[in-house]
Amino acid sequence: MILSEANNFCTQGNYEASLAKYATVIEKEPETADRVLFEMGIIYAHPRNPRKSYQKALECFRKIIGDVPDSDYRRDSQMLMLQIQNVIIKDHLIAEQQAQVETYRRKIKFREHEIITLQKKIETLEQKIFELRTEPVDKILIEKKRRRLTLISKGEVIKTYRIALGGNPIGPKEREGDNKTPEGNYTIESRNRHSGYHLSLRISYPNERDKKHAKELGVSPGGDIMIHGVKDGLSWVGEFHTEIDWTQGCIAVTNKEIEEIARLVPDGTPVEIRP
Repeated sequence: MILSEANNFCTQGNYEASLAKYATVIEKEPETADRVLFEMGIIYAHPRNPRKSYQKALECFRKIIGDVPDSDYRRDSQMLMLQIQNVIIKDHLIAEQQAQVETYRRKIKFREHEIITLQKKIETLEQKIFELRTEPVDKILIEKKRRRLTLISKGEVIKTYRIALGGNPIGPKEREGDNKTPEGNYTIESRNRHSGYHLSLRISYPNERDKKHAKELGVSPGGDIMIHGVKDGLSWVGEFHTEIDWTQGCIAVTNKEIEEIARLVPDGTPVEIRP
């Protein structure tokens, strides 16, 4: 009866209760000790047992082999001991390798911190070099899909900026009020240092192709396309303005950035705007 209860507890996953019942069986029915020890050894080694103990499992199987040499469970106990010993060896190897992995992760994390520090130093030096530049750039490249404006001088990238575009950014501007940013080749034709968007550089949109296309559509091509800063009173948003496309077709950067760009971009500078 007690043995049956112990088996039921084990089937239900109540391993502690099962072990307690098996211990009672050994006291009351010592003639079944080898069978009970074998069952207890299996429970101690069971992968679902939250209090699994390979050492206690091995003790059970050793007791069978030492105390009951003619037991029907002797051979199976020997086989299970070998398996458990192999598992213990593998667990030790896994633990050692996991410790190595953690060590490497800590080293990588430390290196990442070093790399970030070096990158910040490089960025600071690059900014200082940029601020010392006096030679104007000879091209502005605007890539709409990448939301990126690049200053280029003699084929070399001088600096890049994250930008915001018109609220309807996909496709070229076709008509007034479509909130699209143009695509094509233009120039910087003038600048406004008293702009409501801090400072602005006017792009020569519409060009002849844009005018022709708008005429074919029977619409006005629109105009007043600028590279400009953030609207007056909102400069505090800084670089977060690029989280959305908020202009009516212009290209927006921060106020500090438009000042940098304007300093190195004279009127007449070519502007290529790619999709």
